[in-house]
Amino acid sequence: MTHRVVITGVGGYSPIGNDWAEIEGNLRARRSGIRHMEPWEEYEGLHTKLAAPVGQFEVPASFTRKKTRTMGRVSQLAVAATERALADAGLLEDPVLQSGRVGVAYGSCTGSTDASTDFANMLLHKSLQGITATTYIRMMAHTTPVNIGVYFGLKGRVLTTSSACTSGSQGVGFAFEVIRNGAQDLMIAGGAEELCPTEAAVFDTLYATSTVNDRPESTPRPFDRDRDGLVVGEGACSLVLERRDRALARGAKIYAEIVGFETNSDGAHVTQPSLETMQHVMELALDNAGLEAGCIGYVCAHGTATDRGDIAESHATSRVFGANVPVSSLKSYMGHTLGACGSLEAWLAVEMMNCGWFAPTINLENVDPDCAELDYIVDAGRGADVEYIMNNNFAFGGINTSIVLRRH
Repeated sequence: MTHRVVITGVGGYSPIGNDWAEIEGNLRARRSGIRHMEPWEEYEGLHTKLAAPVGQFEVPASFTRKKTRTMGRVSQLAVAATERALADAGLLEDPVLQSGRVGVAYGSCTGSTDASTDFANMLLHKSLQGITATTYIRMMAHTTPVNIGVYFGLKGRVLTTSSACTSGSQGVGFAFEVIRNGAQDLMIAGGAEELCPTEAAVFDTLYATSTVNDRPESTPRPFDRDRDGLVVGEGACSLVLERRDRALARGAKIYAEIVGFETNSDGAHVTQPSLETMQHVMELALDNAGLEAGCIGYVCAHGTATDRGDIAESHATSRVFGANVPVSSLKSYMGHTLGACGSLEAWLAVEMMNCGWFAPTINLENVDPDCAELDYIVDAGRGADVEYIMNNNFAFGGINTSIVLRRH
């Protein structure tokens, strides 16, 4: 027996706000969260000095020292976002969390890099100074789902989705599959990333970062002829996924239903995208949802503002949907939040669907002629009454994801 899966709780932190009211205001005002990072000026050879940090985050008072000693910033963001999501779902103090029927599927590109530095110092200086019993826990790839599970006493499945820029979307997708197949009743799903200059350096060495350091509001420019690269961001987003029949029985608020998910890989190159497998993952997700392409009313694009990424993604989207599907990229506001982007963008796409308005891609002034013809949303955004939307993400390693969501 398969089960329908719905979203009953949301919680997040982003460069443009930490709740939908604040985020919507910034989207409608076309207000960017990109900032010039003065501390990054000291890094010799780092060309970009731009990033999108979370503006306001304080460790909640309920996070005692004992509870946070295994948490770096990325886990603090993830656990705090989860606390918000569970409270939003009305489940924060519910004994179901410890029933064994609730799990977590969550990820980030990496753990906290300050902990990694301690081990690097050990190798460089032949000393264990600074290394503690929790150093590895803070840096390990599965630090976010483990800390979420321990903090809330979850006894169900722990799925680690440390898959670069699809960490958050695989978290949502795998949680959806687990509930649909009956293995769990509820799942915490999502992704997080803390800001670090090392993450900017990853893309800087590929000449893929934006370097208009004196004009942060003008970049990134997804799909634009004059784009010069991506900007890294920070954030976290947790979604509570639940069996629909259970949610209805307890009278829960339902944000949307997840009706389709697929993930595949290019199998060709670690950093160069393949439009064929991008196209295929969207087709697979539609098939998984039992829908024709024409049912999708909006596509939330990965849209990183890199030449090869934008061009491949736009042509893959055009092959599936033709030229008339409305498309925009939320990275134009928040930068590339890496492990968080899949869940963060899915959340905001659902909120936009529910309010009947979709944000434009800011800084998109002249569509790159090498990009495919699509209905790129610009200017003041787009009012639209749609039933289905798609959220797409693509990652290093040639990992592709596509999620289809239905208005409830």
